[in-house]
Amino acid sequence: MYINDVHILYYVGAAILGAIIGWLVNIANYKLPEEEKFFSKDFFKIAKKEKINYWIILVMIFAYIALVYFCGIHKNFYGNLPLIKFGLLIPMLLSAFVIDYRLQIIPNRLNLTMFEIGLLFTFIYGIVNINIAGDMLLGMITGAGIFLLITLIGGLIAGKEAMGFGDVKLMGALGLYFGFSGIIVISLIAFLLGAIISIILLATKKKKSDEYIPFGPFIVLAAIIAIFVPFGTLVQILLQVFTLGMYGRLN
Repeated sequence: MYINDVHILYYVGAAILGAIIGWLVNIANYKLPEEEKFFSKDFFKIAKKEKINYWIILVMIFAYIALVYFCGIHKNFYGNLPLIKFGLLIPMLLSAFVIDYRLQIIPNRLNLTMFEIGLLFTFIYGIVNINIAGDMLLGMITGAGIFLLITLIGGLIAGKEAMGFGDVKLMGALGLYFGFSGIIVISLIAFLLGAIISIILLATKKKKSDEYIPFGPFIVLAAIIAIFVPFGTLVQILLQVFTLGMYGRLN
């Protein structure tokens, strides 16, 4: 039996792998903020001691099944690069989401790991097409540059950080995965989500006006959307939103 030209056994394998990775993400969410080594002597003690968030496991299962569906399984290694790249990125994004939401930090080790893996894929893509590698590096510079500029300007105007430097590092790392155009789209989606959700939280009094709202989760949500929604579709939606529906009429 095939679904979208992929044998169903691949989906079963993706679900099993997603469950295992989801369990590991649970452990990482406790170890990373403490700057502890992930694989250590107390690994299994921590795994038994800490409460497992089964929502994380379910998210990973569905994410891996969706990746197989959208990316497919190809006969050559380079055809499977998007599947491998995003398969490694999604668990780290999920961990960044949970930790930043809970503790308002994105651990340096997590950002650095994303960055290192991103550089590895940049090198691999560069073997086939140097232009792709150049676009990925430009994405890194652009992602980090936009958010660094916002942080510095926010600091000058408000006298405090507009967002944490962990967000700047996260965007720089993500630029290696999505390239120049992709990181611009992710930035716009993240700001749009941040504005909408913040207004809702303030309107419902879930958050106070002077209370800090971490921006990392919005970046993560934007990146997940960019993985699964076609680039052209996202561009069309953003054009409609930011032109208040006038884009279609002008064309």
